[in-house]
Amino acid sequence: MSRMLIVLLVCALSAPVSAAQEAGVIKIVKGDVAVERSGERSAGMPGMRVQAGDRVVTGRDGQVGITLRDNTLLSAGPNSSLALDEFAFDSTTHAGAIDASVQRGTVAVVSGKIAKQSPESVRFRTPNAILGVRGTSFVIDAGAGKP
Repeated sequence: MSRMLIVLLVCALSAPVSAAQEAGVIKIVKGDVAVERSGERSAGMPGMRVQAGDRVVTGRDGQVGITLRDNTLLSAGPNSSLALDEFAFDSTTHAGAIDASVQRGTVAVVSGKIAKQSPESVRFRTPNAILGVRGTSFVIDAGAGKP
């Protein structure tokens, strides 16, 4: 009996931690797309969950479309590197934060509920600039950058 209680307790405590880290889902993949998480690299596939801390990298022929939980849309073109450094979202109040960095390539953004609720909580960084969101859509071109 006590063994079963321990297993249930461990499962109950670990479930919210992984759910809290989920930021969104990959919707579209074309060509070479990889997701780097905790030192591991795996092929990006439609339906794959993206977490805060993930880095999404596209190859020479790669393109990826990601929908975040607040309905922010991210599209990265070929030879791009997009890191989702921070993501938090409360689906009830629409409060949250997005902090992402584009090391190289291009990323198109259509802002979601977080930017509508509190635009100051959404930041995109490049090697040369930090962008705050004040509109609903924009494109970031970070150039060739680092691989």
